[in-house]
Amino acid sequence: MNGTSNQNDHILSKNTDANNSEHNHNHTHSAHPHIHSEESLRKIVNRLSRIEGHIRGIKTMVQQNSPCPDVLLQIAAVRGAVDRVARIVLDEHLTECVARAAKNGNIDVEMEELKAALDRFLP
Repeated sequence: MNGTSNQNDHILSKNTDANNSEHNHNHTHSAHPHIHSEESLRKIVNRLSRIEGHIRGIKTMVQQNSPCPDVLLQIAAVRGAVDRVARIVLDEHLTECVARAAKNGNIDVEMEELKAALDRFLP
């Protein structure tokens, strides 16, 4: 864990677009700070940036009246990419945050927060 990333309360609560006020989420504060390595944050942000570019490409396809099956194929690719990012975030949470909570003796709170998040995340 790199101390320079402690400015982020949680990997998912960091809003990289300060002008985007529609992303006000009701974040509960965990029993511990969610501090992640710079490498981990960089990997996730890079993947999200690629997804963002892919979404812009799909928007362009729609604006240019590309065939619907082609658009749907690209949407499926983005959906898969988002799922892979979610898997990375979940893996990071389990290996770092939940493990840290267990070590510090507050695993019950962390598990309840994880269950609540998964209830919102999973269909």
